[in-house]
Amino acid sequence: MKVSGFTFVKNAVKYGYPVLESIQSILPLVDEMVVCLGDSEDGTNALIATIGSDKIKLIHSVWDKNLRNGGEVLAVETNKAMDATEADADWLFYIQADEAVHEKYHPVILQAMRQYKDDKNVEGLLFHYHHFYGGYRYIGDGRSWYSKEIRVIRHDKNIRSFKDAQGFRKTDGTKLKVKLIEAYIYHYGWVKNPVTMLQKYKDFGRHWVAENEHEQWAGELEKQRTQFDYANIDSLTLFEGTHPAAMQHLVNKEDWKFDHDIKKKNFKNAKHRLLYFLSKNFGWRPFEYSNYKKI
Repeated sequence: MKVSGFTFVKNAVKYGYPVLESIQSILPLVDEMVVCLGDSEDGTNALIATIGSDKIKLIHSVWDKNLRNGGEVLAVETNKAMDATEADADWLFYIQADEAVHEKYHPVILQAMRQYKDDKNVEGLLFHYHHFYGGYRYIGDGRSWYSKEIRVIRHDKNIRSFKDAQGFRKTDGTKLKVKLIEAYIYHYGWVKNPVTMLQKYKDFGRHWVAENEHEQWAGELEKQRTQFDYANIDSLTLFEGTHPAAMQHLVNKEDWKFDHDIKKKNFKNAKHRLLYFLSKNFGWRPFEYSNYKKI
């Protein structure tokens, strides 16, 4: 069985992406790791070079500034990395620059890839998610977070990154048939120093809207605050587990303080409160968006 990993990254240093740790967290699971390096303005390329593994395969890219609709540029960059993987790979493991996999899940992932390698009806593996927020102690558990997503896909040129690169679809728009496995992706996209978080939040808006609209929105945001307000969240819970070994040094270096009363909920309406209740008490998530077909 051959497995190719792939990811893309731009300005990881500037925006505090744990891309080094992200790659290291899945490196033992893959035979090669394709990294699509964007046109960074910081030391991202030098950072990736420190990994020093012969599994790393680098390609270079320039992000299209004209792609400003719904994060489309992120899917384009994902596809560039995916298309650079070896043609004889059985599975492709996608990891985003702010995600990591705990080593305790490695055996589960490997077993699933082996089990379904020759079952062509299985087009991908579906992972559970931990969405960390504000710091390394809290997880977002409201309905605004996606609870599952595809991160291992069969090597098939008809599979493409979808919309803002959260998941995948076939070229004809059909959803992938997937098996849910008991493994988690740890998502750290909302864990940064509040100053860095505001900068990233402000700058990344340009990938979703027109330039003039973004400039107006970003200008208003700069007038209002100098750092991101993590308090504006519907629901958090405490994380009681351990972080991936590759991430632990970043956990130890956390240089800001965010405290939150997990009993305090800030749902915008009664419907969201009810949906949260059903999810927490019965594990039922009605009306949840799912970009896949579980089989």
